[in-house]
Amino acid sequence: MNPNRVDFLVDLAYGLVILLSVALILLVGTGVGVAFGIGTLVSYAIHVVWKMARFDPEWMTEEVTEKVEETIAEEVTEEVTESVEQTVTEEVTEEVTEKVEQTVTEEVTENVERTITQEMNDIIQQLEQVNERVDRRPRADELDEMQQELTTDDDGGEAER
Repeated sequence: MNPNRVDFLVDLAYGLVILLSVALILLVGTGVGVAFGIGTLVSYAIHVVWKMARFDPEWMTEEVTEKVEETIAEEVTEEVTESVEQTVTEEVTEEVTEKVEQTVTEEVTENVERTITQEMNDIIQQLEQVNERVDRRPRADELDEMQQELTTDDDGGEAER
């Protein structure tokens, strides 16, 4: 079976099920239709995640890696911050402590802002790349036309021999 045809048929089936939920809202009642529609939309969201993982297998790995890196960075930052605060409090005067805390806060804020901006730009760039890949994917009717052309060329080539 052609995976693109299967994807098309699955997308078509989701569309029909969503249309069925609208019909249920009109005919049976709002509660039943809304419940059916929400179930359909949740399953469609799962389907979209599956599709993204299928067309870009590293997508899921990258997402998990980013989350782990963020968590580790937060924990290390918290541990380092606590250690530095204890040492500074014990060894220097109150005035120096205030200056250090102010400097650390400003630097951490700048680093966090810079890191968040960079991460957001990376995520946006990755999403744009995924969108480009999805946009480049031929539609089912284009694939059918190409297949017909190839079949016609093959039949025509054999007849001339």
